[in-house]
Amino acid sequence: MPRLVKAKELIKVLEKLGFKEIRVTGSHHRFIHEDGRKISVPVHGSEPIGKGLLNKIVKKDVRISKEEFEELLKQLIIF
Repeated sequence: MPRLVKAKELIKVLEKLGFKEIRVTGSHHRFIHEDGRKISVPVHGSEPIGKGLLNKIVKKDVRISKEEFEELLKQLIIF
């Protein structure tokens, strides 16, 4: 990942991909996709998501490449 990504930016990408928020427990927002994939995103103000957690979410949970994620991020976020 080329830069740090904030939780709110990640959530915008998830929603663009069809994930729906199903609940919030404390600072963790839980999302589900209609195909059954589930993701939990920690939202701690404007603090960025760690690169290890972000890589895990993008590769294993969302199942898209880094390049696809970066392209979606560019489309949704004005730098």
